[in-house]
Amino acid sequence: MERPIDQIFLSLYFEKNFNILPERIQKLARRKDQIFRTDAFHSSLRTHKLHGEFKNYWAYSINREYRVLFSFDNDHAVTYLNIGTHEIYK
Repeated sequence: MERPIDQIFLSLYFEKNFNILPERIQKLARRKDQIFRTDAFHSSLRTHKLHGEFKNYWAYSINREYRVLFSFDNDHAVTYLNIGTHEIYK
């Protein structure tokens, strides 16, 4: 079952880190964002709940190296908290 996302809010960390990503990763992230907005759990995103210190957050994959860290505000709204490599979890 698809889970569309109607609203996405951006944190300052996300905006700052998105702008310093390589252009090819920014382009790929925009494509993944469009998939996410249609279905937050589309198999190509590998959306998953995090654990431990990040247990209230979720992430999806842009590629094997880059992730988007986010939280659900409600069933159809999220906040993108950060974007980058696994370093965003530190």
